[in-house]
Parts: sequence; C-alpha cells; structure tokens
Amino acid sequence: MATILIIEDEEDLLTTLEYNLKQEGYRVYAFSSGEEGLEWVAREGPPDLALLDIMLPGMSGIDVCHRLRNSEPTRTVPVLFLSAKSEDIDRVVGFELGADDYVVKPFNVRELMLRVRAILRRSVPRHAQPQDDSLTLFGTLKMDRRRHQVWVAEQEIFLTSMEFKLLDLLLSNRGRVQSRDVLLTKVWNVQNTTIQTRTVDVHVKRLREKLGSIGEAIETVRNIGYRFREYPAAE
Repeated sequence: MATILIIEDEEDLLTTLEYNLKQEGYRVYAFSSGEEGLEWVAREGPPDLALLDIMLPGMSGIDVCHRLRNSEPTRTVPVLFLSAKSEDIDRVVGFELGADDYVVKPFNVRELMLRVRAILRRSVPRHAQPQDDSLTLFGTLKMDRRRHQVWVAEQEIFLTSMEFKLLDLLLSNRGRVQSRDVLLTKVWNVQNTTIQTRTVDVHVKRLREKLGSIGEAIETVRNIGYRFREYPAAE
C-alpha cells in the first residue's frame, strides 16, 4: 500500500483529496502547511508520492520540493504539483524543480486519481526483485527500471523521476535522435513552446553532470535535440 503526503491549504480540497485517495486504498497523510508536512517526513520517513500545492502560506510548495530534492532520503520521491496558475512558465518551473506532474486547479478529481496511479506505477518499490528485461547495460552504466536505480562504475546515481524517464527514453533509443518536441511529449507530456524547450536542455545538462564520464554519451544534435551514443566509447 503506497503512502501519499498531501500539503494543501484549501481545507475543502484537502478533505476531498484525502477522502478520495483513501478510497483508492492509499495511506494518506494530509497537512495544510509545508512546515507540518516536512516535520512528518522527518519523523516518519519518505512517502511514495507527495502532492504539493504551490501557493502555500509561509513555506511554498516550491520550497517544500527544494527541501525534498536536497535531502538524501527524499530526493527521489515523486512530486505532483497542484496550482491555480496555468501559464507555461509556471509549468516549466515546476518541471525544472523535478516535478513528475503538474495539475491546474480546478481539476477533475477522477483524472487526478489516474495521474497518481500512473506516477506510482512508474515508481517501483526499491525492494522489488529485478527481471532480466528491466536491466540495461552501457559501458559502466547500469539501469534497473524495475527498481528505479542507476549505477555508474558500481556507484549508485540518484536521479529524480523525470531524469530517470529522460535517461530511459534516450538509452532505449540509442543511436536515434530525439527531438526536443518528442522529449517534451514523451517525458513531460506537454506540447512544445519556445519557453518549454529550456526544460529539456536544463534536465539534459543535469543528467550529464550526474552521469559523469558516461554523460558524454548524450550527444547534442544542433537545432534538433539529443541522441544517446549507440556504443560506449571503449567499444
């Protein structure tokens, strides 16, 4: 049973979300402030998913996300932002922070439940046993999709859910160019705008940095997008 943390200051919406998520069979912990939510995380450990309202009083949802991403135990916790802001730039900021999804208020609760289910399906518990087809090797890089883990030279690399999806897509299509539009659609599920192409570039930069020498295998194809090299450099 997955554990879901909700931080939302609209009391009616908080009650509605808590009720519906419990009806889906999840363990739910609901708070109206970022400080309360982070205190719970510090006490109980990381949840399987965090639903964060961006416009919280005091500590904003963005601040909470920063804190989660900058702490070792919670850096890979999936985050779904709830916001009354629908402008592209706000969505981009959310994704650049490592959010897995971004839902604009008012929203259909049933649709939100489907999005939650989809995120949790992608976030496989760490204790799950890997299957052969879940493993990909590329030089010193090893990716285990089932366990949602990546290693380079036997050292585990901690990726956000979006970084993991981006690496998975590029690695699964080695040797083939993936345009920014395609990456935005398949990884972020958003349509391209001039602003949003920055999201792809920022995530690729961070992914390269985290992968170290293996990051050089992600090649920039000028004016188009990115390609993961077909073979490791040593080969």
